[in-house]
Amino acid sequence: MTRLIFLGPPGAGKGTQAQMLCQSYDVPHISTGDILRAAVKEKTDLGLKAEGFMKAGELVPDDLILGLIRERLSKEDTANGWLLDGFPRNVEQAEFLNALLEEIGQSCDVVINLEVPDDVLVERLLDRGRVDDKEDVIRNRLEVYREQTEPLIALYDGRNQLQSVNGNQELSLVTDELTKIVES
Repeated sequence: MTRLIFLGPPGAGKGTQAQMLCQSYDVPHISTGDILRAAVKEKTDLGLKAEGFMKAGELVPDDLILGLIRERLSKEDTANGWLLDGFPRNVEQAEFLNALLEEIGQSCDVVINLEVPDDVLVERLLDRGRVDDKEDVIRNRLEVYREQTEPLIALYDGRNQLQSVNGNQELSLVTDELTKIVES
């Protein structure tokens, strides 16, 4: 049984590492972005509501995201576990997730925080070459991430659930460290 939460700033390599871990342990990689896109495509009630906000260029409200997470965690493929990537993003979402997991009789095994220095993140994101990846925009996203997520790191650390991994090393070394954590 593997149930993990992945934290880390944009560009830390969460998506890449999550995919590899999920293949190794045969658990679904649950990313809020993917859930949103799938719900919109399937035209579920929540998906249709979320689509309205997305089309307006607004952030999808927490209660909608939480509903989608609840829906996703109750699907059959999560029986052996899951890896949550990009959720929770703040303490409020973490508290909701905690209550939800209790309600559905699950718990999170470990919260992994991928740590990478800002200058490295900026360089990685600029290398991706996305249109919206300009240095000032990236630095602002990192600032917002830190504001929202630092309290989350403290919360999970206080619950003895947090494991930090140096994400600023060779891909295979990061994967090795993550595998050790999952198997311990």
